[in-house]
Amino acid sequence: MPEQWLAPDQTPLSCTEKIKVLNENIREIRELAREALEDGVLMGADPEQVRAVLARSVQDLPEPFSD
Repeated sequence: MPEQWLAPDQTPLSCTEKIKVLNENIREIRELAREALEDGVLMGADPEQVRAVLARSVQDLPEPFSD
């Protein structure tokens, strides 16, 4: 987890409930990613390729609420 969550203007978020939700979301994503990596390795996939696909999947997410 980051030391602090930042708003788009780079000011720290201060709402503890928002921070709690963000941290929980990241924990859940990490767990799902770990399971996907383990499944891929068990099925014979290259772990580095699985990691790269997972990272690209996050990078390719559209910006929410941009319209």
